[in-house]
Amino acid sequence: MGSVVISLDAELGWGFHDLPNPPSERVEAGRRGWSVLLDLFSEYDIPATWAVVGHLLLDRCDGEHADHPAPDGWFERERGDWRDREDLRFGPDLVRETLESDVDHEFASHSFSHVLFGRPETDRELAVAELERSIEIATDWNQSVKSFVYPRNDVGHRDVLADHGISAYRSKSPTGYGVRCMFDLTVLNRSILVEPTIDEHGLVDIPASIFLFGFEGHARTVAESVWEDPMVALARYGIDEAATNDGVFHMWLHPNNLTHERDDRRMRAILAYLDQRRSETDLTVETMADVACRITGVSTVADGHPTVSWN
Repeated sequence: MGSVVISLDAELGWGFHDLPNPPSERVEAGRRGWSVLLDLFSEYDIPATWAVVGHLLLDRCDGEHADHPAPDGWFERERGDWRDREDLRFGPDLVRETLESDVDHEFASHSFSHVLFGRPETDRELAVAELERSIEIATDWNQSVKSFVYPRNDVGHRDVLADHGISAYRSKSPTGYGVRCMFDLTVLNRSILVEPTIDEHGLVDIPASIFLFGFEGHARTVAESVWEDPMVALARYGIDEAATNDGVFHMWLHPNNLTHERDDRRMRAILAYLDQRRSETDLTVETMADVACRITGVSTVADGHPTVSWN
């Protein structure tokens, strides 16, 4: 019997601040999507791993970050175009709602300012600063951080994670996105389940299975007009496989992927089906920290669940 994991890259504006032309629709959808997902997870009592950009836990800053070893210009959009967009730079209200939820969500890290850890320009000093600042702010919120989701899935400096008490991280999916994923599953007959492993740093590597918004645009519209939402079909396939086989079905997304009501319907359909199969079988829903505890046999706290309280 397998399990299902859902991880989210919770970033608001920080997921796009380094891009020359941020996608405005998704930038503006971050808060909406975050709230919709919290409501859906509560409705179906499904826990998720919320990997949060550390800067969102702040309620103010000068935008300078003088002690941070980021490259020149890294915080330029925060100081410039988004200087008056506190709704994109800060999110303590959303983080608080997540931690106050009746659902046992996991609080995880998505770095401090969405630095790409796998890029050559991200040296060890910068990786350490990003992680240390995230953990420092989380500690102020009475949160322990045991899981890490790399910005843009750009894996690097895993030794830094291990040195700072991280237990697990999400790595890239062994299958492609969208049409490629469907080809891999149907034509190549690959399993959609992944097998967590312990890497050379003692970290639990939990690969993604599918990105829930990897089939968009015109192709999605055509598919939905003829059949059904292809990502819902893939998610049901993965949930069914996890209900009958060993392994983890690991879905991931960003809150800002929920830009329209049809995106809400996608998530509702997936979570409703997961809830149904969970009630019919021994299928379990885990957070990334739960998986790490199960794989290593080491509990993060006494009851085996990550800390999700705040002061």
